[in-house]
This record gives sequence, structure tokens and C-alpha cells, in this order.
Amino acid sequence: MKRRERRPAANKTKFNLDSPGADTVAGLYADGLNHMRAGQYLEAQLCCQQALATDPDHADTLHLMGLLSSHAKQYDHAVEWISRAVRRQPKTDYLTSLGSTLLQQGRREDAVNVFDKAVQLKPDDADLWRNLGDALTEANRSDDAILSFQHALKLNPRHWDAAQKCGKLLHRSGRLKEALSQFERLAELQGDDVPALQIFETRSGLGTVLFGLCRYDEALTHFLAAVEIDPDSAAALNNVGIALTNLRRAGEAVSIFDRALSISPSLPELFSNKGSALKAIGRYDEALACYDRAIALKPDYAHAHNNRGNCLDEMMRADEALSSYHRALDVQPGYAEAHWNIAVNRLRVGDFKTGWPKSEWRWKCPALPLSFRAFEQPLWLGGESLEGKTLLLHSDQGLGDALQFCRYVPLLAARGARVILEVQQSLHELLSRLNGASQIICRGDTIPDFDFHCSLGSLPLAFDTTLDNIPSDVPYLSAGDHGRASKDRLDSAKTPRVGLVWSGNPGHTNDHNRSIALTTLLPLLDVEAQFVSLQKDVRPADQAILRQQGHILDFGPQLDSLVDTAAILEHLDLVISVDTSVAHLAGALGRQVWIILPYVPDWRWLLDRDDSPWYPTARLFRQTASREYTSVIERVRTELVELIAAEQIRKRV
Repeated sequence: MKRRERRPAANKTKFNLDSPGADTVAGLYADGLNHMRAGQYLEAQLCCQQALATDPDHADTLHLMGLLSSHAKQYDHAVEWISRAVRRQPKTDYLTSLGSTLLQQGRREDAVNVFDKAVQLKPDDADLWRNLGDALTEANRSDDAILSFQHALKLNPRHWDAAQKCGKLLHRSGRLKEALSQFERLAELQGDDVPALQIFETRSGLGTVLFGLCRYDEALTHFLAAVEIDPDSAAALNNVGIALTNLRRAGEAVSIFDRALSISPSLPELFSNKGSALKAIGRYDEALACYDRAIALKPDYAHAHNNRGNCLDEMMRADEALSSYHRALDVQPGYAEAHWNIAVNRLRVGDFKTGWPKSEWRWKCPALPLSFRAFEQPLWLGGESLEGKTLLLHSDQGLGDALQFCRYVPLLAARGARVILEVQQSLHELLSRLNGASQIICRGDTIPDFDFHCSLGSLPLAFDTTLDNIPSDVPYLSAGDHGRASKDRLDSAKTPRVGLVWSGNPGHTNDHNRSIALTTLLPLLDVEAQFVSLQKDVRPADQAILRQQGHILDFGPQLDSLVDTAAILEHLDLVISVDTSVAHLAGALGRQVWIILPYVPDWRWLLDRDDSPWYPTARLFRQTASREYTSVIERVRTELVELIAAEQIRKRV
């Protein structure tokens, strides 16, 4: 026993090698395991070395040596030790350790193979399938990982970790409805014995998925529940603030972000999100300061650079905004939203050469409600001859965009194309008379055979459109027989007939800026004219006002589709509208239309002009930097009085 007597006293080993069975390999292994569990890693290693001196192939000891090497971050040695253990005895716990070590080395596919062997050895073990799912996730094989987590849940429906990871991965993969179902299942698994942390994560997960589904009220409920569980979680408070901002409760959101910043004052995401809330309530200078602070904390924060650009665009500082978008792309070249924002920024100032190509990034922009159409047939963007070919055009954005860009259809027919136009149901009848369209189908109908396809929104790019060559011949649409039949529905008054539209789609992201209340238009109504409401969906706050104004002819309930609206428009002398599809329709019909615009208009109305190259009969009335509509309506009223007076003089002459 000389070896024991010569050990340095400084080691102060706490195990007794003279204990019963200590000289056996199993005893040395057991002592080593106990020492590792107690955090005595050197002592554990000495035990393992002595055990392997007796039996170099003792699998448990080889495995333990691997774990000790992994703890010391000596991953190459760890893989070697554990691999030797696996060769001696392919236990699932050895394979699990080997797979975990390979992941630490970044050898993801090797780890997947190891975990796959483990589930083959014990296919009924839910934990092993969860481990395989983890490895597949690390290897960016999301679909396979989801299947592994789902199989774990078949084996053990109460496997909380597999359910949570499956839900997160479904959410990340864009399979939001499946993710929601998974997190709802998680919530059902929770009983009185579930740790608060699990409940917190479930609530946060549910809120995140519901937020992705734009169910912001429900998301907020779960985010608030998460905050109740952990009031000091800056991440949970951040989620609450984002939900409030999207619910247009940005003032409350600012307070929530301030509370989160009091907990985590150096978290750049909080400053960026607070900036977005401040921007939403018009506190632009403060918002800009928040974005600058976020960037100072994290210079490569692409999202903050992009948000800063949005804020500068809202402040009408287009060149500075453009610089911020470019800085976002310097950090993250494939950042689709920054590319799209450059498109809007450039199109608004009339730089179509830059804007149209950049606008193709819209297909990759999650913030836009677009659905990419994957066809086997090639995309047409102007390069190939269309002579004798069938081209499928499909509407990719809103009704106004479809009305604006369908003007290119006759030009396509002139190139020899047979044009099939797929549009929303509400446009079908109106566009059935569009010159150059061979066939009109509704979205969801069976699509006939075709040779090429293109979205309506890509046609300006395909035609290399500039401010000087916009196809602006109007009218290019007509209500046809509907228009003639609608004439009798209007009064035979001799005063001018003026159509009114004051609000658009309430779900539009910019609705709070471009829609106005009916009360704002009241100063117009004492003018000597026959006013006609073309407002299809009247908001509750406006309904009572509309009833009180009994002299307004209300055609809204009778407008089932845009051809019905067109039929009325063709018999009006003037349309006064905010930026909605009706404004586009009036312009496409060649009717005189006055469009009321916010200070920062949609790109198509450009800047610093009161006319539109898209619609020759349109006149634009813009907000000033004050961002209020009262003065805009005053200008509209003055011009309306002058127009009516001039018309009366013309008739007398």
C-alpha cells in the first residue's frame, strides 16, 4: 500500500480507500461518482484513474471520466472517453451524454445520429425522443424536431418539457394554430403541483402565439398573468408593452416599458419598444431618443436602426430615415422589413427606379398580410415575350392596390398576352368589363392553365414605370349597366351631388391617421349641395351623427360590392374621400375626386403636390405639420363653395 502512503497531504482527500470494497473497480467508481456529485472533481478523477488502472474497459468509469472532462470543457477528451464507454456497452444514458457533448462542440448532425441510436435502443422512452428533438432543433431541422417532440407526447401526454418545446418550435415555424393548440394543451396539464416557473412560461407562450395570430386582447390577458406570477420579469413586462402598443393603448405601454426599464435599465429591446410606443402617440423626438439609446447599448441592433428609420419617416426626414434603413441592412443584409421600408421611402419621394425593385421584398416581410403564391410556372417581370402566352395576374394587396394597378391589363393584352385576372370577390363583377382581360376569376377558384404569372403589385416594376410614363388614361373602369340602373336611385336635385367617404378599413395599420370622424366633415354640410354617403361600414360613433344629418342620402347599406359603389359614383359631380379604395375607384372611373391625406401620406400620393400622376381627375388635400384635419376641411369647404359657385355661373351662361 505504498502508493497510498506517498499521496501528498495537501490533496486532503475525503474518501477512505480502506473502506470495504474500495479496492474493487465498482467501489472506486462509486466513490468517484459521489465525489463528482459533491463537486469534488479532482478526487473523482483520481478514483476513476485508479479504477481504470485495474480495468481499462470499465464502461461506467469511462463514462464518468467523460462527464468530468466535459465539466472541465475538455470536449474532445470527453467525446473520446464516452465513445469508449459506448463501444463497451451502448447504454442510452451514455449515448445521451455523448450527444450532449457533441452539441457543445457544435457537431450537431453527429449529435442527432447519437440521439437517434438512443431512441432505437429504447423507443418507448419519452425523454429520449425529447432529447432527439433538442438535437434536431440545434441542427435547424425544425420539422423533424417537431415530429420528435410530438412522438414524445404520444408516449407521455403529460411531458411538459416536450410540449413546451414543441409549441415554441411550431410558433417559430409559423404554424401558429398548431402552436396555440400545443400551448393550450400545456395549460390543461397544469395542476396545483406545477411549479410557478412552468405556469409563467406557459402563459408567456400562449400570449406570444396569440399575438402572432393578431389576437392582441387575448395575448395581453396571458402576458398580464405572467407578470402576476413574476412581477420583476422585464421580459414579461416587455410583452405587455408590445401588446398594449398594438392595441393602440400606447400611452399605457410607455408606463409599462418604464417599469421594465427600472428593472433592466440596460436592455436595448426595452428602449426600442418604448420608442415605438412613443412614436404611436406622436412623441417623435422622445421616440428618436429611445432608438438612439437602444443603438448605443447595442450598435448592431438592426431592428432598432429600422425603427429609427420609421420614426424619421414619420417626421418627414426621408433622407435621414433612408440612412437608418441602410444601417439596419449593414448589420442584417437580408432584413426584409428594412428593404420594404426603403421601397416606401423611395416611392414616396418619386424615386421609382429604387422603389420598385425594393418593393419585391414585401413577399418576405412578416409585417405585411401577403401570401406568397408558389407556382411551377415562371414569374414574369417584363423580360420574356408574351405573344401568344397566357399570363395569370393575381391581386396581392388591398382593393385600392388592385384598382390602381389593373390599369396595366390593357398594356399586357397589347403585347399579345391572354390575361387571366384573379381578384377578390368584391372586385369580380366590376373588373369583368376591364379592357384586355380574357378571364376574371375570384380568389379561391380553380385556376386555368397559364404560362407565366405576376402579381398586380409587381406590374409597375415589370413595365419599368417612372413618373413620366405612368399609364394615366381614364376612365379604365366602368359600372356598365349597373350605372344606368342606379341613376333613378338618386334625387333629381339640381344642386351638385357630392359623395362622402370618411373612414376606411379599421384594421389597417395606419387607420388612426387616415380615417376621420364624421363630425370632422360637418362644416361641409351647410354648403348648397346634395351629399351622398358612400360609407359602407359606419362606425358606432358615426351612426348617430349620420342619422341626425337627414339630408345626407345614405347608400352604404346598399353597397354589396364595388360595382354598386361605381354605379353611384358615375352619377356624382364630386367625391370627397379619405385615402380608401373608393378614392381609387373614383379616379379609375375618371370622376372628380378630392382626397384628404394625412401629413405622412401613403407612398402613391407622393409629396408636395396637390395632383396625382396616377389619377388626372384627383386633387389632394394634405395635412400640414400640425397633423390636424380641421384646417384641411376648412380648405376643402372653401374650394367646394368656389366650385359650386363656378358651376352655377357656367349653367347660367
